[in-house]
Amino acid sequence: MTDTYYLISDLHIGGDEQLRHVEFHEELIDFLQDLEDGEEDAELLINGDAFGLWEFTEVEGPAKLDALVADYPELFAQLRATGERVPITLIPGNHDYELAAHDEYVDGLAEYNVTLDQSVSLTRELGDAVVHVEHGMQQDPNNRIPDFGNPYANPPGYFVNRQITSRAGRLSGRGTYNWLRDIQAVTPMTQIPDWIASNYFYREMSAWLRFAVVPFLALFNAALWYVGVVALDATGVWSFPMALVQDALALFGPVGYLVDVVLTANLVLIGLLAVIAVPLYVFFRDVRKTLRRFGLVHEGNDEDPVEKYLDRARAVFRADPAVAVYVYGHTHRPSATDVGDRLVINTGTWLKRLHRVDPRIGLLPPVYYASYRLNYFRLTATDDGGVRVDYEVVDKPDPDDETLLQRLLTRPPEPEARIPETTVVDAPVSSLPPEEEPTEPPGK
Repeated sequence: MTDTYYLISDLHIGGDEQLRHVEFHEELIDFLQDLEDGEEDAELLINGDAFGLWEFTEVEGPAKLDALVADYPELFAQLRATGERVPITLIPGNHDYELAAHDEYVDGLAEYNVTLDQSVSLTRELGDAVVHVEHGMQQDPNNRIPDFGNPYANPPGYFVNRQITSRAGRLSGRGTYNWLRDIQAVTPMTQIPDWIASNYFYREMSAWLRFAVVPFLALFNAALWYVGVVALDATGVWSFPMALVQDALALFGPVGYLVDVVLTANLVLIGLLAVIAVPLYVFFRDVRKTLRRFGLVHEGNDEDPVEKYLDRARAVFRADPAVAVYVYGHTHRPSATDVGDRLVINTGTWLKRLHRVDPRIGLLPPVYYASYRLNYFRLTATDDGGVRVDYEVVDKPDPDDETLLQRLLTRPPEPEARIPETTVVDAPVSSLPPEEEPTEPPGK
């Protein structure tokens, strides 16, 4: 019986034009070569979204596999070589859901020693425990497959990717920095408008226009305080703050005069916004009320998205008391969370990861810092029948492609939560108590 399992997910390989670019191509091949050269009795489980089949619009159906092989011959050659020694099993995610709907993919992938399991989930025995693996899209309303296996049962996310993500791949090469191809790294998808606005401002906007606008926007916050100073002076309540500001600006000569002009312009803008704020509020409130009635928007107090997956894990633990580890992907956020005496793993992604940081001052677009976390989990049986979970990160330098202006306006993002290098999960002895709540990830 296999005693070691390697788990990865969310590679999103393939798509139209610029989406064909795989930034971790070399690292992935090296990872597969290490498995080929090893001596473990192991199996590689690819936990969904190995391929970006939704992002292909120029070919249809199983012909997409031929396109993938043509675009990545070295990768498929390595899959074949690795699969000769180490079984490779792939389950569908949402982006490669077609794998579950067309049997031709089973035979096509088998030619490269990849076993396609068309089920929504799979299990593996390890020691005296069971490991439950699924992609996780069934807990996402926008990507839930309503009739799994039906080729026409596409969720809303399918149409978004066909119309937006694939188009971004076709257009990305026209940009100054070829940034649109990173759209798959934007999670959740509701961040896409802000991400596009950010890249337009910091990368695509004419440089002279951007540097003309930055002082105006950066001083917008100061202008809010300036409104109070002007109001105090105009009403005769307290003139000292206005005199202090004017004296301070006078010390800087022409520069102070320019700042005064910008503050005055912002003051006028704030006044205009105040005038139209009331009718705009009434209008948008009515629009939101209508959309809410049709179920198209939700209140801001929705549960934490992570909680949905923890609830799903609890349900799996209760349904099968032998399950010690629940594994999912989909959200691109790697984690290891202790739920009682069980463990919930998110296998993350090998795509770029984007971290939103708001500027320190001014009414400026957010900055999205890029990083890599090419990770995998290695599961082995312990001597007492439990499961040892090792977390590994493949070394890859971060892109470091933020502009000087972006770095000047923001602080670097906070370090990501640390995932223990090793976690040991005892073999389950009872079902999970109904009231059990998740705690911090267990220590080594």
